[in-house]
Amino acid sequence: MADRPFCRPLPCHLALLVIAASCLLAVSLRASDLRMTPIVKAVLGAKPSVVNIRGEKTMGVGRDWQGTMDAGRRVSGMGTGVVIDHRGYILTNHHVVDGVRQIVVTTAEGTEYRARLIARDPETDLAVIKIDPAEPLPVIRFGTSADLMPGETVVAVGNAYGYEHTVTQGIISALHRPVQVSDAQFYDDLIQTDASINPGNSGGPLLNIDGEMIGINVAVRAGAQGIGFAIPVDRVAAVAAKLMASANPKAAWHGIEVDVNPRREMSGAVVTAVEPSSPAAEVGVKPGDVITAVQTRLISGALDFYRAVLEIAPGEKLDLAIRRDAQQLQLALTAAEPSARTPSPVDRAWELFGLQLKPIPSDQFRRRHNTRYRGGMTVTAVRPDSPAAETGIRSGDVLVGMHIWETVKPEDVLYIIDRPDFESLLPLKFFVLRGRETLYGYLSIPGTRTAQR
Repeated sequence: MADRPFCRPLPCHLALLVIAASCLLAVSLRASDLRMTPIVKAVLGAKPSVVNIRGEKTMGVGRDWQGTMDAGRRVSGMGTGVVIDHRGYILTNHHVVDGVRQIVVTTAEGTEYRARLIARDPETDLAVIKIDPAEPLPVIRFGTSADLMPGETVVAVGNAYGYEHTVTQGIISALHRPVQVSDAQFYDDLIQTDASINPGNSGGPLLNIDGEMIGINVAVRAGAQGIGFAIPVDRVAAVAAKLMASANPKAAWHGIEVDVNPRREMSGAVVTAVEPSSPAAEVGVKPGDVITAVQTRLISGALDFYRAVLEIAPGEKLDLAIRRDAQQLQLALTAAEPSARTPSPVDRAWELFGLQLKPIPSDQFRRRHNTRYRGGMTVTAVRPDSPAAETGIRSGDVLVGMHIWETVKPEDVLYIIDRPDFESLLPLKFFVLRGRETLYGYLSIPGTRTAQR
């Protein structure tokens, strides 16, 4: 009879080894799963959109006690930024890039770029810089700061002391903290956290457990341990939208202004104003419309809208998906040359004086400045070689008066400029607040009678 194949049972000791190996493998797999915690996932998702920023600035320029001019000393600075647009637009703190001659950005993959300053807001300590990447960059995911809870887990990512992509974990310790960092910098609504925030973390993201950015790390309390602060992301988004709107002064004109205050209950950008005789007005865009898409790009808020129209060219067609009450509309406008636009008071101040001005809400002004002036406007930018630059006005100064008039809003400056006796007022006396000081000077306008008094 032919032999039939058969299986012999394994010896006991071999069977035990196989079982033990299987158990070890199962434990190893479970351990790997356990290691992939929500925090690890949050960091992995955000890390590609976090960049290192470094540069050099000159500190201490002035005269010493003997009257000798001090050329100042060069110091190296560092900070962090987050990518907010795949074309290379990066958000960071204003103080990280203020006065830096050459801004160097290193991406998460190690590629180094030279960056240029696009727009800034010293009042909120935020700025947008731009690099020109060879490939589209990953963009940080925005969360909301409207529903933050003391005690919830947060993660800070940044370049602490120059150590790139340092990750620290903590909780939200408190909300709505007012913080006076220096005579020139006051924050009125910050997130307090015990996640370690160190020099170099400034401009980096504070993440929630879902990996969404819920704040921009901004400050450390000197002399304290375990206390750091971040700007709430809803305010960050609002300021970023304004900065993106002003990022390209030569951009084509469409005539649409949208609400920069985030509204989490609705998707889209709410139109707050349409300029008369603008391309948008001609095709029937109205205040109150909700823009839900530009071209094929979905719009969830103001920042998305301004990113979508940032680099449009004159003559380019913009297809808009609009929600108006219960209607769904499709409108198409053709962007125009910026020269076709009637200059606003802000535009006039920039052209004539070289000043970019931003009104300060009256309650914020009273809280921050103990002065007899009733209000003012923050100088957010000074054009190089302009009358404002020549007389020493700086970004961060608060313009409170010109000649005998207060300058609380842009229309106040327009009133002065359009006076029939304007030229007789030149050189024009101005008053600014800088820290705790009130300073004055005179603006001379080229091509007019500007003899110094």
